[in-house]
Amino acid sequence: MQIGARFDHFNINVTDLNKSIAFYEQALGLHEVRRKEASDGSFTLVYMGDDKSNFQLELTWLKDKEGPYELGDNESHLCLRVSEDYAKVHAFHKEMGCVCYENTRMGLYFIHDPDDYWIEILPEKK
Repeated sequence: MQIGARFDHFNINVTDLNKSIAFYEQALGLHEVRRKEASDGSFTLVYMGDDKSNFQLELTWLKDKEGPYELGDNESHLCLRVSEDYAKVHAFHKEMGCVCYENTRMGLYFIHDPDDYWIEILPEKK
């Protein structure tokens, strides 16, 4: 059997939904595409999109979650390519204070969100 799967979304759990939404809007230009709230208020799902692809980032907030999430070694990450001037985007992220790792030899860097999820930032392929 050959499966024709395609990427749809990636989920991360967040401790402060509004803070996370604001971060992804400011740092990456993503915006809320849709929202699902449990009728009992136990969770909220917010899907963030980029208007360039169908891929979405799902932010999950759980009412009863206490404390930060344990991210282990934080080796998994999301990666976004930016079409704007890469040096200017990098400088903007430095001003935001969210750059957490840089590899100048490879020409890439990572930012981290309010829950310390890492996001690799690359320039758009030309």
